[in-house]
Amino acid sequence: MRAKDAAAPQPIGQEGVSPYAWYVLAILFLVYVLNFIDRQILAILAEDIKRDLNLTDADIGFLFGTAFGVFYALFGIPLGRLADSWHRVRLMSIGLALWSAMTALSGFARSGLTLSGARIGVGIGEATASPAAYSLISDWFPPRLRATALAIYSSGIYIGGGLSLFIGGLIVERWDRAYPDHSGPMGLAGWQAAFLAVGVPGLILAILVATLREPIRGQSEGGGTAGPPPSTAGFVTELLTVIPPLSLIGAARRGTHALVRNVLVLLLVACAVAMLVLLAGEPPAQWAAVGIGVYAVFSWADALRSRDSATFALTFGSRAFVAVVVAYGLNALVGYSMAAFAPSYARRSFGLSADEVGLWVGLPAAIAGFIGVTMGGRIADALRRRHVSGRIAVILFGAIAPAFFIVAAFTAPSAGLFFLFNVLTIASGSSALGAAAATTQDLVLPRMRGSATAIFFVGTTLLGLAIGPYMAGRISALSGSLATGILSLLVTVPVAALVALLAWRLLPAAEARKAAMAQGSARV
Repeated sequence: MRAKDAAAPQPIGQEGVSPYAWYVLAILFLVYVLNFIDRQILAILAEDIKRDLNLTDADIGFLFGTAFGVFYALFGIPLGRLADSWHRVRLMSIGLALWSAMTALSGFARSGLTLSGARIGVGIGEATASPAAYSLISDWFPPRLRATALAIYSSGIYIGGGLSLFIGGLIVERWDRAYPDHSGPMGLAGWQAAFLAVGVPGLILAILVATLREPIRGQSEGGGTAGPPPSTAGFVTELLTVIPPLSLIGAARRGTHALVRNVLVLLLVACAVAMLVLLAGEPPAQWAAVGIGVYAVFSWADALRSRDSATFALTFGSRAFVAVVVAYGLNALVGYSMAAFAPSYARRSFGLSADEVGLWVGLPAAIAGFIGVTMGGRIADALRRRHVSGRIAVILFGAIAPAFFIVAAFTAPSAGLFFLFNVLTIASGSSALGAAAATTQDLVLPRMRGSATAIFFVGTTLLGLAIGPYMAGRISALSGSLATGILSLLVTVPVAALVALLAWRLLPAAEARKAAMAQGSARV
């Protein structure tokens, strides 16, 4: 990055954080709130979309999770790499404009196919946000406050998710009451008007984001440098390693052995997808999309090993890093399924309207999520000061504690008890996010933070978002019970706990390895 493109180092260090850093965090928080409003508004609109487009719970799970999540993960890889080599502020403002436009276009969908296309566009646009934001926050805030800052940013998940239910429910009920039977402007139904209403503000916020200053990379550790000029060459290279069939070209460029490995993995993934489709009677779109994601991640990791062995060693090559990603990804599997179907469950089981669900599920969820993720971040930072693996204890809590409240929620005899246990589920489950995010950032060098964030979200999306909501919806469609669909996913909780314990054991050695690599880089 040229010196004139970067903000001058702010007075941050062990004694304090600059006011401008807090201003940047506030703007990034707003971006993430809008990110999750646009992403999760589908949940409160699901019953109306199912009715108008003739869809099933499995289809809603695909739209909420897979159609969005696979492409979010897929493009998050090259876009994460771009965040390590280009203007992060520009990248985020462009992405915000793209996903906001695609959210608005969702309001004109007339079939499940066209809505799927719009959701894919939202996923690609939103893939820019967190790699850029995590990297920016890590440069504006010192390590001792990093989990707290990332937790505040990440609380946008719950504020945005909760507001999406409230706003979406309010719009759909009032619009359909005022314009019954698609009699409104352009023949739009309430759910379509809701997509338009939340998509347009993002185009305005994108202009404000573009005015933020770009910090010098690594300045929060006191060793920031201007670095190389911004470049998109790495982004193009990453596309050749990730996006099929361009990934075959990228593999061929690395030699015969790389091409053979790539083709063998492609065939293996294709066979696994075919078996799921034929033997389990699964729809091809779901598992084909997941298969593409798995193959793309392998292609990128294999390319990263040869092109940037240091980044590979501290991410894919680090068992501690992978364990943290998998542990939190399994947490997200249950959490995203709750987010996708809790509003529908409340509407079906207790006969509530969309605006009632938005009020009693959405707003309390926003408050509970904000409290859970910010308190979890602060506790994680405090535990980290006592023990190098201290933050993992918060991840472990976030895996186990919500399970008890989920069981209580989906067996509750009344709407009031369901709302109460839903809030406790969100408060306890959200606590792990800041700890997991900060741990992955701590395990890599400053120049690798965008890539590390992309890998972290690959685990969250491919394990959690692309599989959890679909499986919950599929089991619901087969059993005729949404409660059964959600509760069946709790079989993953013991696995998540065991992987978190493994991360606790591996983390000290991984931290030492990163420190040694940083010292070696400094000598060079």
